[in-house]
Amino acid sequence: MNGKYALGILLTFVLLGGVMLYVFPLIHLILGGTGSMTATFTYSRVVLWIVLLAVFLYSLLVEKQPFLLWKDKSGSLGFYLKKVFSLYLICAIGGAFLNFLIKLSTHENVSSKMLQLSHIFRNNYALIIFTCLTAGVVEEFLMRGYMQPRIEKIYHNRYAGIIVSAVLFGILHSSYGTVGQVLVPCFIGIVFAVFYKIYSNIKILIICHFLYDFVSLMIMNFIDIKHLSVF
Repeated sequence: MNGKYALGILLTFVLLGGVMLYVFPLIHLILGGTGSMTATFTYSRVVLWIVLLAVFLYSLLVEKQPFLLWKDKSGSLGFYLKKVFSLYLICAIGGAFLNFLIKLSTHENVSSKMLQLSHIFRNNYALIIFTCLTAGVVEEFLMRGYMQPRIEKIYHNRYAGIIVSAVLFGILHSSYGTVGQVLVPCFIGIVFAVFYKIYSNIKILIICHFLYDFVSLMIMNFIDIKHLSVF
């Protein structure tokens, strides 16, 4: 079973990495350069849902195991509100501080990909919501819900599940082209993985991930491009 888990983890990482690196230009090529950048980006988010479906089918048909090895626990409304709020603050404040340190040490600017995306998202609120929903659902189900428990089972070590899943999460964001876009997601991945290990509640992670991305994209939507590096 460990071999099947390892193959599933590799499959998940390769598929996600392929989407991050190659799907956008591939779709643009298929459309013959006639499709808008907005349409191309939207199709690339649809492909992420297909990746989630593929991994779900792998767990069902090959592993013959539940997709979520850790049974998802529920809680009261107060529990959800408290945990989402606290998680968001930890990620927002911690991520901002880490990003500040990175910019002080590297003096890096906003990546060209982020500048391109800022034009795609400009006043396109439906795409912003769809993008944030895709990131929250797909990335949390795959990185925390699927990968983390299986990595822990392979190495018989809970810290391995936390650290490896967080590092892979950071690497997947390297396509944005900056150090901050790797280290900040890695930090958030650690926070989310620790929370998932303690509370085994994927729904709170999905909500918090959605909110984090939504607020970030809304900030990017309303400020001038030249000031993006501040955020």
